[in-house]
Formats: sequence, structure tokens, C-alpha cells
Amino acid sequence: MSDGFTKAEREAMKERAAELRAEKGGKKKADNLQALLDKIEGLSGDEKKLAVALHQVVTREAPGLDPRTWYGMQAYEKDGAVLVFLQLPSKFGTRYATLGFNDGAQLDDGDMWPTSYAIAELTDGVRAQVATLVRRAVAD
Repeated sequence: MSDGFTKAEREAMKERAAELRAEKGGKKKADNLQALLDKIEGLSGDEKKLAVALHQVVTREAPGLDPRTWYGMQAYEKDGAVLVFLQLPSKFGTRYATLGFNDGAQLDDGDMWPTSYAIAELTDGVRAQVATLVRRAVAD
């Protein structure tokens, strides 16, 4: 009998549970950064290029965000809450990466606005758009 979750979803939940256990054990920001860098280092090809590029953009455009992993994904938090994250295609078997923003991101634009963006290919234009979104997300 199926529990309704895919294998990838169950694995993400296990990763999140491990992250929460580590945080309860007094995990510090430096440990979170190292966990993220280790995750990026374990990637290959286009996924690694995208993950490295996002890390560079976030650390340049929003140095106040703290890097970490979240459900096993690359993420950046503000005041303890994840603000932006990257879901790579291999995570859930999708055809493109997703750059996502949680509700703390200041992307508001009227009554409706996007909070996730498909990234099919890393180009200079995509880098520029990501930089703009990250700057907007942390604007006060």
C-alpha cells in the first residue's frame, strides 16, 4: 500500500529530519555553510554549475542571508526562516531546476506574483535575473 509519497519525497523528508536533529544539537552557521558546500561539491555537470552560480549570486547580492540545506536542497535563510532555495532536476526527477522563494521574500507585486522560477539553462541573462530577484527578496 502506498503512503502517497514518492521515493524522492520520502528521501527529502528524511533529509529534513536529519537537518532538524542537527539543529537541535547546536549546529552553528559555519556547520550549515559547510553542509551546503558539501552538498554542492557532491553535484556534477550543469547542476553543479547552477548551484555554484546561485551561491555566488546570493553571497554577493544578499550577504545577510545564511546558507544551509533545507529538505536536502540548497537554501538561504533570514532570521531562521528559509527565504530562497534551489530544487535541482535530479532531486525529484523534473526536467528543469526551480528557484523558489518562501513568503518572507519581498517579491510582492499587486494581488498576485510568482514565487518560483524554472531554470532550464544557466545563461548570463538568467544570472542577472536571479541577482535581481535575490535583491528584491531581501529588500526592506
